[in-house]
Amino acid sequence: MRYAGIRRLVVGVALVAGGVGSLGCKSAYYSTWEKLGWAKRDILVDRVKDAKEDQEAAKKQFQTALEQFQALTGFQGGELEAKYKKLNKEYEACESRAAAVHKQVASVDSVAQDLFTEWQKELGEYEDPKLKSASEAKLRDTRSRYGQMLAAMRNAESKMDPVLKKFKEQVLFLKHNLNAQAISSLQTQVTGIQGDVDRLIKDMDASIQEANSFISQMK
Repeated sequence: MRYAGIRRLVVGVALVAGGVGSLGCKSAYYSTWEKLGWAKRDILVDRVKDAKEDQEAAKKQFQTALEQFQALTGFQGGELEAKYKKLNKEYEACESRAAAVHKQVASVDSVAQDLFTEWQKELGEYEDPKLKSASEAKLRDTRSRYGQMLAAMRNAESKMDPVLKKFKEQVLFLKHNLNAQAISSLQTQVTGIQGDVDRLIKDMDASIQEANSFISQMK
């Protein structure tokens, strides 16, 4: 469940408490969350959930856009401009979903690095060597599992922009050539675009599975 509303409130409190300095703001942000019972670990898990949801939404939108491209290749006549506008709308929705994924993955990594830095620093506070060793092992394991998940997220991320570029090129060509020639061009391109989208969906599914695994292991 997203906590966007509460997050905005916490950010506001942090800005007031920490001023304009980014480090002070970040410290105040985490401090405020801790007072609400949320440690960095909890925030990380929640952000991973948000990233997973954004990827799922992006996956569906890219599939929908591809379906619109495929449908247009069978266009037999009528108002081509209306078809262009619908296709452009789907492209813009893909662009928006991709931007949300990029932003959320960056947000995940930001809090993860803060968590690991804090954890590493706190290892120095142990006096019991057994407890310290156990905590060090847990940190290494968590970092390893996180690294695997982040790699999957980054891999899926990297596949979005090339697909967006191809979508945009076809939409622009259709915009500038609202005629049978544009449809013919799209017909020759859609198979390649479908392959790109299929690979993107496959990588997104892998990333979502890694996110689910990480969330499960962090509980």
